[in-house]
Amino acid sequence: MTTRLIYVVGASGSGKDSLMRYARDDLAGKQNVVFAHRYITRAADAGGENHVALSPDEFEARRKARLFAMHWQSHGHAYGIGIEVNQWLAKGITVVVNGSREYLLEAAKLYPELLPVWVEVSPEVLRERLEARGRESASDIEARLARHRAIDVDSRCGAVIRNDGELRVAGDALVELIRRHSGVVACA
Repeated sequence: MTTRLIYVVGASGSGKDSLMRYARDDLAGKQNVVFAHRYITRAADAGGENHVALSPDEFEARRKARLFAMHWQSHGHAYGIGIEVNQWLAKGITVVVNGSREYLLEAAKLYPELLPVWVEVSPEVLRERLEARGRESASDIEARLARHRAIDVDSRCGAVIRNDGELRVAGDALVELIRRHSGVVACA
């Protein structure tokens, strides 16, 4: 079975951006897989994610014009996935997006073929990564860790990728999952 929308989620600091960059580089040039950029109301050089930076006014204008297939608020920023994903899906292309755990149920209603991919990391590794990146205060880190613990792991559907170790190991797992669910054949 071919899955059409691969929706990657996980705690901030779990390594989603690094994993998606790894998979995007590995699958570069494959005609039937694309990685959607997110539109975010934060600076282009903030966060390590390859995203399209918009001011809050630009974001709201695009939202009102219905230029987002999906959009949500999180951690003081607005996030959107452009309507271009619908055109890609209509052409039979598998689309990989960096999603939101809180928006997952809504996204699954919009895209019944959606496959959630949960990037999991231990609380200890998550704490180390959040502290190392230096973007959050100590209280913000504690709030993120509490939010991470509150996710009901037993009620999740989809695939899980552990990202506690080397990027290559989890990255290869994500690449294999995308290949398996999109029909991309590895070169011999």
